Amino acid sequence: MFQTFESHADPAHGKERVPLLRAELARRGVDGFLVPRADEHQGEYVAARSDRLKWLTGFTGSAGAAIVLSESAAIFVDGRYTLQVRDQTDAGIFSYESLVETPPAKWIETNLTAGTRLGFDPWLHTVAETKALRNACEKAGGELVALDGNPIDAIWADQAGAPVGEVAIQPVGFAGELTKDKIVRIGDAIRAGGATHTVLTDPSSIAWLFNIRGADVEHTPLALAFAIVPAEGRPSLFIDPAKLGIEAKAYLTQLAELHAPAALEPELRTLAKDGATVGLDPQLAAEWLRVTIEDAGGKTSDLPDPARLPRACKNEAELNGSRAAHKRDGVAMARFLTWLDAQQPGTVDEIAVASRLESARAKAGEDVQMPLRDISFDTISGAGPNGAIIHYRVTTNTNRKLAAGELYLVDSGGQYQDGTTDITRTVAIGKPTEAMRRHYTLVLKGLIAVSTLRFPAGTRGQDVDPFARRALWQAGLDFAHGTGHGVGSFLAVHEGPQRIARTGTQALLPGMILSNEPGYYRLGEYGVRLENLIVVEDAAQIAGGEIAMHGFETLTLAPFDRRLIDVTLMEKAEIDWLDAYHARVASELSDQLEDDVKTWLAAATAPLSQ
Repeated sequence: MFQTFESHADPAHGKERVPLLRAELARRGVDGFLVPRADEHQGEYVAARSDRLKWLTGFTGSAGAAIVLSESAAIFVDGRYTLQVRDQTDAGIFSYESLVETPPAKWIETNLTAGTRLGFDPWLHTVAETKALRNACEKAGGELVALDGNPIDAIWADQAGAPVGEVAIQPVGFAGELTKDKIVRIGDAIRAGGATHTVLTDPSSIAWLFNIRGADVEHTPLALAFAIVPAEGRPSLFIDPAKLGIEAKAYLTQLAELHAPAALEPELRTLAKDGATVGLDPQLAAEWLRVTIEDAGGKTSDLPDPARLPRACKNEAELNGSRAAHKRDGVAMARFLTWLDAQQPGTVDEIAVASRLESARAKAGEDVQMPLRDISFDTISGAGPNGAIIHYRVTTNTNRKLAAGELYLVDSGGQYQDGTTDITRTVAIGKPTEAMRRHYTLVLKGLIAVSTLRFPAGTRGQDVDPFARRALWQAGLDFAHGTGHGVGSFLAVHEGPQRIARTGTQALLPGMILSNEPGYYRLGEYGVRLENLIVVEDAAQIAGGEIAMHGFETLTLAPFDRRLIDVTLMEKAEIDWLDAYHARVASELSDQLEDDVKTWLAAATAPLSQ
């Protein structure tokens, strides 16, 4: 079992722990403190010791922040967590704010009083974020104060130690490119960016560059480390030696100078004294890095992480691996959905169903000797009203039966060595209502609109996002999350810089894998979300057209619930696409399925006209 279902959230945490934090802040001579959900690498995926926001507040979501002042406190979440945060935190301690509409910097401008000294941990905020926070404090007449050591660590008695997951080599057959060649590419990009060195802070970039994977955070095969990469010469990798077995150490020693993490600061100071220009990605690099280099007399420059785009644009080996992983995942989904369809309403619960799906993935991997390494995130298994909670995480406290007349939403994924998967399906338990069928079909129309889109070079994620929402908008409906996130190659299931959202400014490039997941959520009743993974195809000419256009290849292979589709709301082209997709699902999966599953799949993928 890769997922545990015990609840570790407790609204009482805030009442117990915020006073402890305030006392520690007073001891340090500051009036408040910023608590992001972040670690030194600024990633979404943090080790247990770095989940300070959860420890302080009880909130378990993957994105958020808090500000604790001497007399008040606020917690910030996005649209995915507006319900969850109220369940998990104490409204008597925290006010609830929008991470999007009123982010911390904006909140500070209007809520900080003159003379307030607001503390922050420079390891946990990026260069760009710190600049915005400092400007906001100054506008309010306050001061942003960098603290030496995190005050939460000083009061967290049972804080976990630093993770030491074992590092493994990602074979070139899956990676598609040798590390030595990647180092040359990255060096060229550093030189072109006007720097002599860069600091890679994103563990996904380090995993990609060195063709390694780790086990330091849940569900994502990352080794937490830093790297200094020069425009010319050998990089330096700063990683706990306890993570390196004999094979990994021998492999990495051929490629880089290996150092313990404590050596990072003196190495940066040496570079500064030697006149290096160190490129830092202002959106990713911690403020601590900038200050350390500049205090030593060195020079920093803004340089986007040079590994980020190459990592996002998958090569043919990575794409072939993803296709194989999705076919395997499709087999698991077919077996799982066959089983689910055979259960009597009210006899199984959210935990049992999520566990069954995990087992199905494990079996599908065993069948072809490509084991399931992990799930790619905690499965969202939501029955009835729980499906309306966008990032619902079932626990033993919230576990609910799948009852007749309800919808069941399951969002899940797997980590295989050849690829990362993420799929959402919503299914009817018993007979659905007409409202359910209408909302499901409107969401499906959005997924099809993105799937069939053709677009010119330079099109950004924010340009694509409205296509997923058009049918919902026409009905006066919408959903409070992005349409799609990037996905890694046996890496993070949420990968940047590509995304399909109002904030998606990155142009979509060939080889980028994204999710396509519109939704609709009726509070207290049900949720609908449908998700396939797609990959940007090379631009191609269209018959009679003048401009070569990109399109999307769909990777995910699993049927949609025909019982929930209102054909009268669909156009012929949409029906044709769905029938062709279902025919492909049946064709690619059937030869690997047992007879009963094959029979179920044939019915589930029958043309809509039947």
